[in-house]
Amino acid sequence: MLRIEGLKSGYGRIQALHGVDIEVGQGEIVALVGANGAGKTTLLMTLCGNPRASEGRVLLAGEDITALPTHQIIRRGLAHSPEGRHIFPRMSVYENLQMGAAVSDPRHFDQDLERVLALFPRLKERLDQRGGTLSGGEQQMLAIGRALMSRPKLLLLDEPSLGLAPLVVRHIFEIIAAISRDQGVTIFLVEQNAFHALKLAHRGYVLVNGKVALSGSGTDLLANPEIRAHYLDGGAS
Repeated sequence: MLRIEGLKSGYGRIQALHGVDIEVGQGEIVALVGANGAGKTTLLMTLCGNPRASEGRVLLAGEDITALPTHQIIRRGLAHSPEGRHIFPRMSVYENLQMGAAVSDPRHFDQDLERVLALFPRLKERLDQRGGTLSGGEQQMLAIGRALMSRPKLLLLDEPSLGLAPLVVRHIFEIIAAISRDQGVTIFLVEQNAFHALKLAHRGYVLVNGKVALSGSGTDLLANPEIRAHYLDGGAS
């Protein structure tokens, strides 16, 4: 579904990614973990076309999307739930979901809305409520639901557990598993909470200073002493 080959990217003279190679197979959940500043968010943003890759290629379902503008990338089946959620705070929950459906066939809107609200019953209770008045967990649900309204083939999730209480984090990861299992959406998950991410993922990559340092199955990475020492000890919750 996704192939990243020798990807280099950054901001101005600052290069954040130094030749990243990653594959995400159709139907997989693949996790990317790493410390703050490793380049995880830059990688997801580069996949969406902003910033542009300075070298390398991004292939989505076999098509080279590296040089495409963002709106064309989204129309080809990629959706992004960004770090910090970035919902529209003055818009209602319903209006936020409408924004997510902007690139989809409007004939599917009612069906897609029903599907998202089945995943997130709490949003159904708050359809007329402004997004900015929701709790942090509810805003994260809205951000993921908005991304799903575009009917993505590949869903990019950036730090979905950020700033949330442990019980809410567990619930969010249960929903991510359900999206993959029940809807067949391929998921590329960027997450600092390595325990939850690798426990959920089929495979994982570890990004260090803009380069892939380790890769393997989620189970193998969880058992790796180096991963445990740097990302897991004292962090499982």
